Amino acid sequence: MVTDGLDFSYLLLENYKDLKISEDELAVILMIDHLISQDNPLITADLLSLKMNLDVSTIDSLLASLLKKHYIEYVTTWRGTVTTLDPLQEILFSEFEFTSAKKKTSKKLQELPDNIYTKIEKELSRTLSPVEVDKISGWLALGHTEEMILDAVKEAVKRNKKSLREVDKILLSWEKKADQQKEGVSALSDKWDKNIDETIEIAKTPWLDIDDD
Repeated sequence: MVTDGLDFSYLLLENYKDLKISEDELAVILMIDHLISQDNPLITADLLSLKMNLDVSTIDSLLASLLKKHYIEYVTTWRGTVTTLDPLQEILFSEFEFTSAKKKTSKKLQELPDNIYTKIEKELSRTLSPVEVDKISGWLALGHTEEMILDAVKEAVKRNKKSLREVDKILLSWEKKADQQKEGVSALSDKWDKNIDETIEIAKTPWLDIDDD
């Protein structure tokens, strides 16, 4: 059932054309919804014909079409067989969520620096999903620069792995490498240089005194 606050009729009228629902099918659906709201559990062609200007055979064909499209169902419950529009309601609610997500994504894209979204899409040769946009925002919040992110995307493409999961792995590996260089490699290098100097000094030390004969 559609979430509270969302009007089923509104969503249906907004989307019925995209769902390839004819005007006659639309009228049947709206009447079914009306009859269900009037506590009629089982909606038949005969009952619909009493409320509509369509004959029973036409309504039968329309119901069969709607069943085939999985927009209505007849379900057996403890009350017997009932008519439900739940499948269609779920489709409409999902469409509403998708549209809302697209709007949120569009807003976030405007906030991304220097149009990084477009650049990444160009590198990956595809459109990013709202989840992927959130991921990019997360990288930026963690302090990764746009240049670093784009370089990681290009590296992932070179590996023939056009996923942000791969980009995330690359960024993580670069971050670890940078930490190692900052914290460990420098000290190790100093120790190595010191050992080399000591070795050279030892090599210069005369082991035999030429005056001791």
